[in-house]
Amino acid sequence: MTDVLIATSTFGALDPQPLERLRRAGMTVRTNTLGRSLRPEELIAQAQGCAGIIAGIERYDQTVLEHLPQLRVISRVGAGVDGIDHEAARARGIVVASTPDAVSPAVAELTVGLLLDLIRAISASDAQVRRGRWEKRMGRLASELTVGLIGLGRIGRRVAALLGEFGARVIGCDVRPDPAWAKEHGVALRERDALLAESDVVTLHVPYEPLLHHAIGARELGLMKRGSFLINTSRGGLVDETALAQALASGHLAGAALDVFEQEPYEGPLCGMDQVILTPHIGSYARQARIEMERQAVEHLLVALNSVQLTK
Repeated sequence: MTDVLIATSTFGALDPQPLERLRRAGMTVRTNTLGRSLRPEELIAQAQGCAGIIAGIERYDQTVLEHLPQLRVISRVGAGVDGIDHEAARARGIVVASTPDAVSPAVAELTVGLLLDLIRAISASDAQVRRGRWEKRMGRLASELTVGLIGLGRIGRRVAALLGEFGARVIGCDVRPDPAWAKEHGVALRERDALLAESDVVTLHVPYEPLLHHAIGARELGLMKRGSFLINTSRGGLVDETALAQALASGHLAGAALDVFEQEPYEGPLCGMDQVILTPHIGSYARQARIEMERQAVEHLLVALNSVQLTK
C-alpha cells in the first residue's frame, strides 16, 4: 500500500468521488487532522512516509522536502505552484502537478464579477445604504471601457471572451504574445506600460515568481489613468499593497478589487477603504470547479506515482 496525505483541509467536502478514487487505486489515505493550512513542522509530521501529497496552499520549501525522503509527487488542488521550491523538488525527483484547466472558469467569472461591481459601485452602494445614506453613484457601462489584461493564458483568455459579450474593448499583454489568437478574438496587443496608460480597468492574470514581486508598484500605478481600477485575482505578491493604498487615498485610482494578498488573512490599510472590494481568496470556490480540481489532482497524482514506480 502507498500512503498519500490529503493536505488541503476541505478535500472531498463537496463530492466523495476523488477520495474514493484514491482508495480504489490502493492508496492508504491520510487526511489533514487540523482542519486548516498546515505549518511546515505540521506538514512534515503528517506527511512522514507518504509517497504522494494532494496539496493545498501550504508551502513546500527545501527544509520541508528534505524531511520527506519518501515523497515522490506533490499534486496541487489549484493552479498556482509558487509555494513549492521547484529546484529542490527536481533535485529529489519529486513530480509537481497542478490543475490550471479546472480553476480557469471560476477565476475568470470572479474577475468579471468584480469588474462589474467596481464600475457600478455595487458593494460601495450597499455599504452606504446599510449606514443610512441613500446616495446614488453614477456608474459606467462595460461597453464604455477599455480593459487591459496582463497575462493572456487560460484565465486571461476566458476573461477576454466574457468581456467581449459585454462589448468592452479588450487590450492585453503577455510575455509570449500570440498575435494570431489576439487577432481572431479582437484583443489588441500592447506593451505593459502602454496597456497601463490606456486602460480604464487593469486585471492581472500571471503567476507569481520572485522577479515579478511587486510588479505593480508605485511607478506602474502612476502610469494608470486617473480614475481607473485595478483587479487582482492572480497572486498577492504581484501588487505592492502599500503603494496601492496610497494611489487610492490620493484619488489617482477610483477603486480596486483584490482576491489575493501578500499575507493571508489580510489585515492591512485597504480594509478601511470603501472603494476597495476585498474577498478571501475565493477565486476557485465555485462548486463544480472545486470538484473538478480535486478530481484532476487525484488523477495527476495517480499517473505520476505509476510513472515513478514503472521507472524504478
